[in-house]
Formats: sequence, structure tokens, C-alpha cells
Amino acid sequence: MEKSCSLVGPFDKGTPALANKIKESLKRNDVGAKIVALKKAIMLLLNSEIIPHLFITIIRDVLPYEDHTVQKLLLLYFEIIDKTDSRGKVLPDMILIRQNLRNNLQHPNEYIRGVTLRFLCRLNESEIIEPLIPSILSNLEHQHPFVRRNAILATMSVYKLPQGEQLLDSAIVEKFLSTEQDPSSKLNAFLMLFSCAQDRAINYLFNNNVKITGWGEQLQMVVLELIQKVCRNNKGEKGKYIKIIISLLNAPFVAVIYECASTLVSLSSALTAIKAATSTYCQLLLSQSDKNVKLIVLVRLNELKSSNREIMVEMVMDVLRALSIPNPDIRRKTIGIALELITSRNIDEVVMMLKKEGV
Repeated sequence: MEKSCSLVGPFDKGTPALANKIKESLKRNDVGAKIVALKKAIMLLLNSEIIPHLFITIIRDVLPYEDHTVQKLLLLYFEIIDKTDSRGKVLPDMILIRQNLRNNLQHPNEYIRGVTLRFLCRLNESEIIEPLIPSILSNLEHQHPFVRRNAILATMSVYKLPQGEQLLDSAIVEKFLSTEQDPSSKLNAFLMLFSCAQDRAINYLFNNNVKITGWGEQLQMVVLELIQKVCRNNKGEKGKYIKIIISLLNAPFVAVIYECASTLVSLSSALTAIKAATSTYCQLLLSQSDKNVKLIVLVRLNELKSSNREIMVEMVMDVLRALSIPNPDIRRKTIGIALELITSRNIDEVVMMLKKEGV
């Protein structure tokens, strides 16, 4: 049966002579030779080649080495080997791996800790991971952000195991999130709450709503994704989130601003919300230099023209400012939108603007 693996690589078919050469190189007291041999062994295993007694050789002659490259290759090797028997039971040999992983999680070097935590994200065997949980959680308090951000990812992986909710309390992550300062670590923690404990993510969001405008771009995007998800499942909750969305319209990130406007349109039909979204689109149309961004914004304005014509009629002069852009595609689409928004009240202004822009 085929198994999932994050590694793939082409390699020539192995031979007994090559397998023996790999084992001999692994036994040598030469870090460079061990690295080359480990790479070849991993490639052979990925191509379903068998090297007899390789595991014992690696445990005895390679595992004690603390070289960063050696340790990283060891983790790749541990990922692809069979860790369970035909009945799905974890092999006894995995006790040796588990002990090595525990040592790595307590290693004084932050790189070794971080890559080991990242490796644990790819393990599905609860029997291997469960004894390591205290060491994983201790790394949430490590001084280096590289370790913390990988520790929170490992924590999320544990929580997603079949019995993960019994092994971990998501309150640990909520507490971590409330004190963490590193943007990437905060993002990973919020993502875990978003995917595993949505109620806690919402609770954190409302407890920190005044700070949201100071969060990083990716975290703000996840916040908007959470709001959209919650409101799709419970339409009666929409009103609670409009204030947060409107506050993010002032964010310094174009992607966030655009997503805020789209979210407002999808969640609310209130006059103020639609006006805010339309105004935001018009600002993006003028402020962004990327032609593709402008064209996407024009598509959204065209959609609003059909669903909220009265508001768009009031904003027609803002839309027409896009005629100052020399690109013919943008000018043509802008005119197409504006012509359908002409009324007896604004026709004079529209004609004057068209003449001014030489249309």
C-alpha cells in the first residue's frame, strides 16, 4: 500500500554493491562521507530499494553526530522509514528514535530544536508523539522565535491527532497567543485556534479587537477568513464583526484592504457598509500602480453597479477619476461602468469630466 510522504526524488536503481558502499561510508568517522551516504540511502529508500540492517547502522554510527546537516538528513530518513508493522502497531525500534527526538527537543542549539519540531508535524503515530508532548510544550517558552513558531506548529499537529483533544488543552495556545510578540509565532498560534478551537479564536479576537490594526498582514487576512467562516455558518452573527472589518479598512496592506471591502459587500447590505466598500475600491483604483489590481477592482465595481446601483450613482465621479490612468483597457472599462450610472442629476458632471479627460 502506498504511503504519504513529503519527499520525492528520482534516483538510479540501487545495487547490492551500492548498498554495501553506503553502509561502509556511514560507519566511517567522516562527517562529509556520512552526509553523502545518507543522501544516497534516502534516495534509494524513496525508490523502494531495500538496504538490509541500515537502521541499526544509522542508530549506531550516525545518530550520535550533532552536525546540523546530519541531523536534518536523519529526520528525513526517519520520516520515510516504516514506523509500524502490518497490523499498524509501532515497531519497538521506534523507542530509539523517540529518545533521540526528546534529546533534540532539549538540545542547546535552537536550529536542532526547530527542525525536530517541524519534523514532528509530519508524524501520525500517537505512540511516538505522546511521550514527547511535555518537551514540545516546553519549547513554547523558548527564547528564540524560530523554536517557538515551530513548537506551535508541532502543538497543532498533536491536537489534530485522533485523540489530540485529550492529549492537549487548546487553552495552552490561547495563553501563548496572549503573550507572544513574534509575528510568525502569533500567526501560527492563531491559525491553530482557527482550525482546531474556533471559539477560542473568536474569544481572542474580541478581547484584542483594539489591537487588530497593528497586527501583521497575514494575521489580519486570517482574521478576515475567520469572520467569513463564522458568518457563513451563523448569519445572525454578522453585526458583531462589521466594526472589526471597517477598522481594517485603514490597514497599510493592499490585500487586507481589498479583502475587507469584499467581506463587507458579502456580509452586509447596509448603506454605510456598501458605501465604505465602494469608497475603498475607488481608492485602490487610483492608488495602485499594478494594472491587474486595477482591473480586478473594476470588476468588483461593475458587480456593485448591478446590486447597489443607487450607491454607485453617488460614487460615479470617484469612479471616473480612473480616466486619468493612461491604460486604454482601464479607461474603456471605467467609461463602460460610468455610462450605466448616468442620471439626470449627474449628467452634467459626467460630461464635463469626460471632456476634461479627452474622451
